[in-house]
Amino acid sequence: MSATATVRHLVELAPPGRRRFLLSVLLGALAIAFGIALMTTAGYLISRAAEHPEILSLTIVIVGVRFFGIGRPLIRYFDRLVSHDMALRALGRLRSRFYERIEPLAPAQLEGFRHGELLSRMVGDVDALQNLYLRGLAPPVVAILVAIGAIAFAAVYLPAAAAILAAGLVLSGLAVPALAWRLQRRSGERQQAARSELTADLVELLRGTPELLVYGGVEAAYDRARGSDAELARIARRDAIVAGLADALVALISGLTVAGVLAVGVSAHEGGSLDRLLIATLALLAMSSFEATEPLPEVARESGATLSSGRRVLELTATEPAIADPQDPEPLPAAPAVALESVTARYPGADGPTFTGLDLRIEPGRKVALLGASGTGKTTIVALLLRFLDPERGRVTIGGTDARRLLQSDLRSTFALAGQDAHLFSSTIAANLRIGAPDAGTEELEAALEAARLADWVHALPDGLGTLVGELGRELSGGQRQRLVVARALLSPAPVLLLDEPTAHLDPPTAHALLADTFAAAEGRSVLLITHRSEGLELVDEVARIEGITRIGRSPG
Repeated sequence: MSATATVRHLVELAPPGRRRFLLSVLLGALAIAFGIALMTTAGYLISRAAEHPEILSLTIVIVGVRFFGIGRPLIRYFDRLVSHDMALRALGRLRSRFYERIEPLAPAQLEGFRHGELLSRMVGDVDALQNLYLRGLAPPVVAILVAIGAIAFAAVYLPAAAAILAAGLVLSGLAVPALAWRLQRRSGERQQAARSELTADLVELLRGTPELLVYGGVEAAYDRARGSDAELARIARRDAIVAGLADALVALISGLTVAGVLAVGVSAHEGGSLDRLLIATLALLAMSSFEATEPLPEVARESGATLSSGRRVLELTATEPAIADPQDPEPLPAAPAVALESVTARYPGADGPTFTGLDLRIEPGRKVALLGASGTGKTTIVALLLRFLDPERGRVTIGGTDARRLLQSDLRSTFALAGQDAHLFSSTIAANLRIGAPDAGTEELEAALEAARLADWVHALPDGLGTLVGELGRELSGGQRQRLVVARALLSPAPVLLLDEPTAHLDPPTAHALLADTFAAAEGRSVLLITHRSEGLELVDEVARIEGITRIGRSPG
């Protein structure tokens, strides 16, 4: 995608607001114009004062110096206020829309991304786009406005000085940024890729430290992180060299331009076409005008990284979700029977199907166990029921209605999932439970914990329901995390309960007791128990067995 197209799509995704942008440009131009006016009036005042005139003849110039001296920092303050307000508002909209666009992609269409890479895109790349609004859009417009004004002012008194000033501003505002961009046009992409790789390595290292310690993989993980960090440092050193070169060229051009303006000014004075008082004025005008073009090489240098971040964001936000709501949805059936009819399932990008010709039916109020070894596609059935994945062939029905004819929100309200890898937030036990029922009272929470056989443990904790579970529930054991997830599902009013390996990490007696209590608490609701263990199978109405990618075999419970 070209740079222009990238900027256009980003602005369309999160527009900065036309009025705020124009006000930011106006204030930025005024701040620099006040600086130029301050320097030129000060130069004129010093030159005029050297002639020892009456003090009253200097009053207007003195007032002008004071006015521009006081006004410049005030306007600069409001410029910063407005420009940062514009950028932060745009970033807020961008974050919201980024989440809105990627949420329908989860989980199937995000499987190919490492967790750290997604984190880098959601945080680092979005934050980097503030440069688009602060340094990418407004500074070039401000520079053009200021340059036109300065050149026009110089042309009124000395056209030759205006021509030299114009040449200097073009070189510093166009040639130097073009050179900086050419030297660093690929650096931004490499920098963002290296930063993303380092973030992903660090996230995996921090989250997987216990497992890495057990299996002796810590040093290898450290080496990967060190390698990513070294690559990022190498790119940063090269960028610093280019930045120094660009700044030096701007300083050189500025100095040569001022010297040229002084030379033609002195020559014009000797020829009788310029008042000597204006020589310093024009020289200081030329010197201060470069404040408008000074940011442009940095804008060009950072444009590569900014555009790279923008493309990484657009790569996700421009992806069309494979799962979408129908144009004319049908109403959700009451007390629905759930069925998979001759379903073939394949994940995006997979070489072959997870299973083919699968038939499964769960009547209202019935408890069905789905038994099979790991890797046979049991969890894929959950993805199909929740419509995280659509069948390649066949269909999933709710009360006889094809799931693709229902709104996703309606469909998912039918199910309460206690997944094997369900997320626990870094909050309290009560807050994690209330995700299933936000308005649940303490008695309801305790009843759900009782059914999940966690009540005694929670009561023994000093903070009880207010106990923090840590990031991803790391303060809990594996069995405690799984039972907390079951309790959360039980709190949900959904008519169908999906239990995906709820007895993982539990010994057989505890597993059997947990299932017995859970089924009792779910009386009247349909239950699909997904497991590879035999505990509790005698408690269900029916057992379905899945083997490889063949049809399900069925037997009475």
